[in-house]
Amino acid sequence: MYKIINKQSLNPTVTLMDIEAPFVARKAEPGQFIILRVDADGERIPLTVAGYNREAGTVRIIFQIVGATTAKLNAKNAGESIEDFVGPLGMPTKLDGLKKVCIVGGGVGCAIALPIAQKLHEMGCEVTSIIGFRSKDLLILEDEFRVASKTLHVMTDDGSYGREGNVCVPLNEMFAAGETFDEVITIGPLVMMKFVVAATKPTGIPCTVSMNPIMIDGTGMCGGCRLTLHDENGNAVTKFACVDGPDFDGYAVDFDEAMSRGAMYRDFERHAYEKTCNLLNKEVK
Repeated sequence: MYKIINKQSLNPTVTLMDIEAPFVARKAEPGQFIILRVDADGERIPLTVAGYNREAGTVRIIFQIVGATTAKLNAKNAGESIEDFVGPLGMPTKLDGLKKVCIVGGGVGCAIALPIAQKLHEMGCEVTSIIGFRSKDLLILEDEFRVASKTLHVMTDDGSYGREGNVCVPLNEMFAAGETFDEVITIGPLVMMKFVVAATKPTGIPCTVSMNPIMIDGTGMCGGCRLTLHDENGNAVTKFACVDGPDFDGYAVDFDEAMSRGAMYRDFERHAYEKTCNLLNKEVK
């Protein structure tokens, strides 16, 4: 069992937890993920490592309450425990040699982008961060990004905070002004990453994306997290996000296929979420 040391609500749909998992904390690096089960009968879900404290032996996760399992997880409180917490899994984000990087995060994807920005900052890299949300109410981690970034752009779709527009607005402005980077790293909704890749491609700057497809075992055996990439000759290549990623060359990813696969179980997940919420509400009463 893995104890919840700290729980914090970042906004109405996003929760932060620090989990006591010393063996995972000892090896975790930015870009990697864990797979957890809330209880013995629960499903496995992948969550990216949002931070770690090697001395305290804790690993931070930040998750959005969108399905049955995240609803069950959110019902847990500090002092309680969860059944399984396995990791670190996947490949760490490659950061060696980078001197100037643009980090682009969208929504809860900012939780994944933050430890990367922090690690780059610690390495002496010049970090420009762009973080985007639908509205001010959904804003998370602004202060943490500000500390880790030389320049921070905060965007909201409705203009309720920061600048109005999507994350590509300041990105395109910087490119038009002749700004360049060693790499652009983007993490967020698939459609957002697709457009960040499209905006970056004319510059020739390498663009890395973090993929989070359907995943079950996290070891490459189930094949649920497979992605189609295209090599320099246009040939289709199958990769597995859990062992080959989760980071990939954004120019090679077939985003249309990834979005189609990601939507396959949306109705099922919604039904399971509503059923779980009803059960949790009855337990509270």
